Amino acid sequence: MANLEIQHLSKLFGEVKAVDDVNILTTEGEFLVLLGPSGCGKTTLLRMIAGIEAPTSGDIIINGQAVTHLPPRVRNIAMVFQSYALYPHMTVFKNIAFPLRTRGVDRAKIRQKVEWASGMFGIGHLLDRKPRELSGGERQRVALARAIVREPSVFLLDEPLSNLDAILRASAREELRQFQKRLGVTTVYVTHDQVEAMGLGDRIVVMSQGKVRQAGTPSEIYQWPADTFVATFVGSPPMNLIEQGDVLLGFRPETFLPAGFIRDSPEVVTYPFQVTWIEYLGAERLVYGDIGEKCCARHVVSRLPGNISLTIEAGQTYPFTVLKQDIRYFDRSSGLLTDKGRI
Repeated sequence: MANLEIQHLSKLFGEVKAVDDVNILTTEGEFLVLLGPSGCGKTTLLRMIAGIEAPTSGDIIINGQAVTHLPPRVRNIAMVFQSYALYPHMTVFKNIAFPLRTRGVDRAKIRQKVEWASGMFGIGHLLDRKPRELSGGERQRVALARAIVREPSVFLLDEPLSNLDAILRASAREELRQFQKRLGVTTVYVTHDQVEAMGLGDRIVVMSQGKVRQAGTPSEIYQWPADTFVATFVGSPPMNLIEQGDVLLGFRPETFLPAGFIRDSPEVVTYPFQVTWIEYLGAERLVYGDIGEKCCARHVVSRLPGNISLTIEAGQTYPFTVLKQDIRYFDRSSGLLTDKGRI
């Protein structure tokens, strides 16, 4: 196992700052997720850790050793790409064995390690096949086995599940997390999918425009977003934001419920909620609408679990409530989380 430290890392492409003064410290065996929209710098950051991209400034340290200017082959890092990058002319066995062959490992040791890695991912019966004969999920497992066979200090994953269908992606998330726990390898995982981030990460680093906006556990990121970007990027539907003077009030859709379903007390805030649209999703309903006067109505969403059977119709107005403890406060000008303006 190893820990990874990134100190003031930046990458410029001309005048564009793809990565802007990023600082991250992992613990040994941690599963760290880099989360953000396309173009936020997360893949560029991953490529710099791997040694594929040279940083403009800053340092990358693995187990106390600076590797910033070392080539990829001596960093003891394994990387799985979004496309899997399997060699089509090689069998599964030869694909997995390839990094060992390039290191000059003897044949007996190679076979032993390939059988170990393929067994871990349940693909031992596929060793004689070519990649074209495999399903998407099987190719993903081959790519993971090829990466782990070299027993790296740090494991880098660049959206490896994005090519799988939704059902297979859900099962692959579970398998990947269990595998990482068993192996105990420090892992950095890049994704734009918040479900993957919340489900896989010990910690999440949310990025935007090359900067780290927040780093924390999934619960911290979701419950206490550092700013309005994190509040609206993490969560589906995102956090509701409404203006009140020089602050923005934020509350999650699942905390915004019909009056009577939250205890009536001074700790409850009630809003008249004019419903415009209802989306039935089986286990829950998403209720869209506006609060406030027509001249300055604010659009918000309520997530109602299936056990709330109250009849709600579009075009009608209902009293909806939220607990004060579930309201977050953001500075209107900076967007940063603040205590200012508490109700």
